[in-house]
Amino acid sequence: MNLSDSRTAGQPVRRVSAMEAVLAYLRGAIERGEYAIGDKLPSEAELCRTLEVSRPVLREALRALQTMGLTVSRTGKGTFVVASTVEDPTFGDYAASDLLEVRRHVEIPVAGYAARRRTPENLDHLAHILDRMEKETDTTAWVAMDTLFHLAVAEAAQNPVFRRVIEEIRDALARQSAFLNELGGRREQSNREHRAIVEALIDGSENDAVEAMSHHLDRVETTLTDIVRSPRTDSDLPTEGEPQA
Repeated sequence: MNLSDSRTAGQPVRRVSAMEAVLAYLRGAIERGEYAIGDKLPSEAELCRTLEVSRPVLREALRALQTMGLTVSRTGKGTFVVASTVEDPTFGDYAASDLLEVRRHVEIPVAGYAARRRTPENLDHLAHILDRMEKETDTTAWVAMDTLFHLAVAEAAQNPVFRRVIEEIRDALARQSAFLNELGGRREQSNREHRAIVEALIDGSENDAVEAMSHHLDRVETTLTDIVRSPRTDSDLPTEGEPQA
């Protein structure tokens, strides 16, 4: 089965990555009941042969299925279906809904405090991280800097408790960031949102900083909701290695 053959006539073409194609196929199969709750998915070797993708690509898709709460991996036994619909993805130890709720209560006021209390050193550090993020093309490296950015905003608030809270959820933030970038194409948009936050901090505008962080988290929630509700089953799906448009 070549996933690049999947398309719907008359629909606008959107190129997606090989991983997204595999994920859409497997998610659709689970949601249609082709793999029922309790069923074991075919082996990695069999899926690679059937879908004509490499093992690393397949494993990324399987990890995404697990994050979405559709499957669970059991060491030495394989991957099993545990749900037929996506409800609340999990990033590390935290559900997406819980993570976002806490981020709204912490990071929005933190941005306001940071606008009032930031030092020249804080602003230089944030500007340096942002410049690197805007030039970075590797997703893994970008995600690492994304978490550093949010830590740096917390540091600029000059309250060590805020930084400790962000440290506690740092792994979950990184997992969520990678998930949204892989499936939601969030990188460029996120860079613009981060730039707006930094500009508000430079201006020392508490209201603008709060608004910029609120907008950033709104967009995170919207993208996550789109991924959960709308599996891509009618897109033009490329073969492995074909570039996204």
